[in-house]
Amino acid sequence: MAILSYNTDNYISLGWPLEWTEILIIFVPIFLPLLEIFGVNPYFFAMLIALNLQTSFLTPPMAMSAYYLKGVQSKNVELMQIFSGIMPFLGIVIFAMILMYWFPGIALWLPEVLFAE
Repeated sequence: MAILSYNTDNYISLGWPLEWTEILIIFVPIFLPLLEIFGVNPYFFAMLIALNLQTSFLTPPMAMSAYYLKGVQSKNVELMQIFSGIMPFLGIVIFAMILMYWFPGIALWLPEVLFAE
């Protein structure tokens, strides 16, 4: 489930019902002008979206990575086996999201080094 956030207290979950293209085309233009109002670093927002969109590839109903694998290995692998195999990776992505929320410097140190004035 992709989560867009305008601060660390309010979250909007989008990756579960929507595909990544709809999230980028519909919701990013809505939230982008609000970044300055809420004091969110645009680089942090971009990293947050990129990390959160990974969950839309892993979680149903979209779960495109699971359906790609099922299409390639349709005779050898059941869809439930694929989803159970995805769960550890989903846990890693969620853990990385939590770390990024708690420590925004994880996502911001490289842009600060590259674009320092």
